[in-house]
Amino acid sequence: MRLSKNWLNEWIDLSAKSAEDICAALNEIGLEVDSCERIRVPSKVVVAKVLECREHENSDHLHVCKVDAGEILQIVCGAPNVAEGQMVACALEGAKIGELSIKKAKLRGVESCGMLCSAKELGLGELGKGIMILDESIGELEIGKELSSYPAFDDYLIEIELTPNRGDCLSVRGVARDLSAKFDLPIKDISPLKKSEDELLGIGRLISLHSEEEKNCALYYKVVNLGENFSLNLKKRLRLALIESKHKSAIEGALEYSTHSTGALFRAYDARKINPNENEKISLKIKNGEHKQSQIYAEDKLLGVAGICANKEFLADENTKIAIIEASYTAPEIIANATGEDKNMPKDEMVYRSSRGSEPAISSSMNLLFGSCFENCEWYGGSQQISMNVERANILVNCSAISKMIGMDIEKKEIHKILSRLNFEIASGTNDEQFYAKAPAYRHDIQNIADVCEEIVRIYGIDNIPAKPLNFCEANRNSQASLKHALARNLRQRAVDAGYFECVHYIFDDPSELETMGFKPCQAQMLNPITNELKELRPTLLNSLLNSALNNAKRGAKQIKLFEYGEVFDISGKQSSKLGFVSCGLSSLPSLKNGAKGTELSLFELANDIQKILGKISLKASENLEFLSPYEQAKIIQNGKVIGFLGRVKPSLKKDLPRCYVAQIDFDALKCEHILAEPYSSFPATSRDLSVLVSSELKYEQIKECIEALKVENLQSFYPTDLYSDKSLGDKKSLTISFSFQSNEKTLTDDEINALMQRILDVLKESLGMELR
Repeated sequence: MRLSKNWLNEWIDLSAKSAEDICAALNEIGLEVDSCERIRVPSKVVVAKVLECREHENSDHLHVCKVDAGEILQIVCGAPNVAEGQMVACALEGAKIGELSIKKAKLRGVESCGMLCSAKELGLGELGKGIMILDESIGELEIGKELSSYPAFDDYLIEIELTPNRGDCLSVRGVARDLSAKFDLPIKDISPLKKSEDELLGIGRLISLHSEEEKNCALYYKVVNLGENFSLNLKKRLRLALIESKHKSAIEGALEYSTHSTGALFRAYDARKINPNENEKISLKIKNGEHKQSQIYAEDKLLGVAGICANKEFLADENTKIAIIEASYTAPEIIANATGEDKNMPKDEMVYRSSRGSEPAISSSMNLLFGSCFENCEWYGGSQQISMNVERANILVNCSAISKMIGMDIEKKEIHKILSRLNFEIASGTNDEQFYAKAPAYRHDIQNIADVCEEIVRIYGIDNIPAKPLNFCEANRNSQASLKHALARNLRQRAVDAGYFECVHYIFDDPSELETMGFKPCQAQMLNPITNELKELRPTLLNSLLNSALNNAKRGAKQIKLFEYGEVFDISGKQSSKLGFVSCGLSSLPSLKNGAKGTELSLFELANDIQKILGKISLKASENLEFLSPYEQAKIIQNGKVIGFLGRVKPSLKKDLPRCYVAQIDFDALKCEHILAEPYSSFPATSRDLSVLVSSELKYEQIKECIEALKVENLQSFYPTDLYSDKSLGDKKSLTISFSFQSNEKTLTDDEINALMQRILDVLKESLGMELR
C-alpha cells in the first residue's frame, strides 16, 4: 500500500507530525512501514509561463520558447506538447536535475538558457510524453516561485506492508482512521459535492435498478456526462504516478484514484455501449449466482459480478461520453467462497481488494468521487441504489480477561476510550467489569474478544506494556487414568527386568480354592459363569498365580518367577488394582558357581526383588494371613504406609509346589512421583560397628524406632550385620549394628563420631536395657 504524507493530510491533520513520527506510529499499530522516501523537486526549478513558442529553424522537432521565469529567458525545448500560454516547470541555470547540471548552451546554433522539465525528469513518475503542465490543483501558481515550496512537490512517499486481514487499510482513508485513533485526532469532514441536484436531470430517466432476490451486496449508481475532453488535474495524476497506476484512460484513472483514496470499489460502464438508444431507459437487474455472488444484468446482458469481474465489452474508455458509475460492496467471505469454489470464474484486479474487505460506506465514497474528480462535469441528479446491512459481531468484552491477555491491568475507562477512537459501537454489559462492543462495518476481521484485545494493544502501544519473562504455566494434561497406566507399564517392565514372567488370567476364580485360602466370596454373583470352577469374581491375584506356578513345576521347572497386574474385587464388589508375585523353587539354578544343588529361595530374596521393582521398602512382621506361614510373612511398608504383604505359602495349600513365596501389592496405594535430586556430600563417609547384648524377646524393630527417634546429626544409615547367641550369653543375644556417618560440610573427626556413638549407646541402655558387649 503506497500513500504520501500530504495525501494523508487531506483526511487527518498531520501538519504537526514529522514523517518519522508517522512511520513510527504506523509500525506501532501494526501497519509495517516497508519504506519511506522523500519526494522533492530540486532547487532552482521554478514556475514559468511560455510566452511564445516557435519552430526551430534547423530542426524538425525542437521549439524555441520565450519563457517568463521571473526573468525572460530563451529556452530550446524538444517536448511535443509545449505550447504558448502554458504554465510549466523551468530549471534555471545552476539547477541539478539528476546527474545533469543546467547551464547555458547552444542547440543547433540557438542559445538556450534553461530547461523545461517533464515529471519523470524531476523524479515524480511518468505522466505521459512531454513536459509537465502545471495547474492550480497544486496551489496558486506564481511565476518564479520554486516548485519545492509547493506541498505536492515536497512530500514523503510511504509504503506499507499489510497483512491479508487489513483490507480496510488498502486506502488512504483506512490508514488515516488508524492514525486518527493512535494520535487521537479527528478525521476531517470532507464534503466535496457542491452542485444542487434539484437543478439536474434525474437519473431515473436514464437507468433503473431493482432486485427480486436476497440482497448479498450493496450497490450505488450515479451517471456523469464526461464531455469531450475529460481529464484529471495535475495533483491527481502525480499521485497516480507515485502509486504506479497503470490506467489507460482518464476515467479509469479517476476511479483508481478514488478507490485508493476511499477504499470503495468503483466501475464505470459506457451507457451507449449498453444501449445505443439515447431515449430508452437502461434497466439493471441483480441476480444471485450459484455461490451467492451478485450478478448485474442489463436486460439479458451480463455487465459484471460485484467485487469479482466486469464485462470488458461494456466498460467505459477514453471515448465514453455518458458513464454509469457503480460503487459496490460485497462481504469478503462471499467473494472468497465464490472464487475459491469455482476456479474457472473470471476474475480481475478488483478481487484483491474485495476478498480482503472493501469500504462499505459506498454512498459517501461516491460523493467524494464526484466532488473531487467530476467537479467540472455535468451529472444526473439522484442515484439508484440497493442497500444491505453489514453483519457485525456483538462481542462481550470482559475487562479482567483483557488485562489478563495483555499481561497488565488496563482500566475500563481506557479500554472504552481506545475502542471509541477505533469507531466501535459500545453498549453496557451485565456488570461493571464487562460491556458489549460492535466493530465498525469495515473491520470484518474482528469476531471475538482476542481480536478486540489486539486492537487495544495496537493503540495502547506494545512498548508501553512492561516486559515479563515467559511463564510456562501449562496445566498437566495427564489424567489419573493415563498416569495409572504409565506407572503400571513402568512397574511391569521392571518386574520383567528382575527375571519375572508376566501372566494374564481371568478375573474369575474357583470359590472352593479361595475358601481354602481364607478369602470370603464376593456378594456380586455371576448369572452366567464360564464354568463351575470360574464363577467367582477374584478377591486376589495369588490363587491364579499359584496354579500357574504349579503347572510349571509339574513340567519340571526348577525356578519359577511369575507376576500379574490386574483387577480384584472385595466382598462388596468394589474393584481395585493389584500387583501379584510368585517365586518358587530355587533362588539360583545349579552351576559351577552355585554348586550341584543350587541355592534355596528365601523370604528376603523375594523382598529384594520387590524392592528392585517398587523402590525402597521396609518389612514389618505379620501373622494375620491364613494361607501364609506364621513365621515367614510380613507387611510391606513404603513411605510409612502399608502397601501390601509377602510371605511363604503353607506347604499344605499347594502340596506339589516346592518352597514358594508370594507377594501382593495394592497398586492404588502406590504414588507416581518424580524423583527429586538431592545434593550429595563431597566429604568421606565413616562407619562404626556397635555390638550390644540384647534380650532374646526384644525385636529389632524396637531398636530401629529408638535410634530413629534420636534424629542423630550426620547419621546416614544403620542396619544389623550380625546376630550371635550361645550358652555363655544366657537368655541374651549379641547384636552387631553398623552405622554410617557423613557430613555435607566437613570431614567428621574421630572425636565427633565417638561422641555420636556414645549418645546412641546411652539411649539404648536407658530405653531398652541394652549393654555393650
